[in-house]
Amino acid sequence: MLWHRTIGKGQNLVLLHGWAFNSDIFIELVDKYKNDYCITVIDLPGHGRSPDVEGDIEDWCNEIIRFIPKKSILLGWSLGGLLSIFIAHQIKLKELILVAASPCLVNNDNWDFGIRREVFDQFAENLKVDSTKALKRFVSLQSKNKSQIQELHHSIQKYPASHSALNDGIEIITQSDLRAEFRDINIPKKCILGKLDTLVPAKIQHWYSDAETKTQVLKSGHLPFLENSFYI
Repeated sequence: MLWHRTIGKGQNLVLLHGWAFNSDIFIELVDKYKNDYCITVIDLPGHGRSPDVEGDIEDWCNEIIRFIPKKSILLGWSLGGLLSIFIAHQIKLKELILVAASPCLVNNDNWDFGIRREVFDQFAENLKVDSTKALKRFVSLQSKNKSQIQELHHSIQKYPASHSALNDGIEIITQSDLRAEFRDINIPKKCILGKLDTLVPAKIQHWYSDAETKTQVLKSGHLPFLENSFYI
């Protein structure tokens, strides 16, 4: 069973975190909105306090869906956003909110809103050689704020993801292209991006707008939800 907890009162809001992190990254967001929403946070498979779930994106999402209340707003950050798109295509939700997220995180011949595949391949190789160093490098891409980077790395160290989950997560990221599924989702959709994000470029807002999605760009890196100007 995946680790999860629910706090607050109001309409249901579920938060899904990104690769290598855990749901504690949403502590400030939960505190900000716990009087407005009934918030459920979930540690992804093999992340934080959750056990591994062997398989692909479908296996991961099937397990996550078990803990999503009916008529929920689903908010996904980074990899959590990719999973949220898959989930929103499978079950009925009230609203989908993506934060620094993309339906396709890897560039290809007709998509340049992601990262080159070679970067992910090299990162996967670095994980095998020195996972601690590789994760430090990944954390440094999230923000330019040194104290914030230290806090993020401490969070990862406190509840480290399993090697299996890290590798499965990389596989999900590099193999998933959910552009068609995203366009098929017929509920209110919103995407909040970071102007300084080096992982999900803000220029993707034009694609989202064409896909009938409300977009907002904040002056942040890959962590828009930690900004004071962030709102759901």
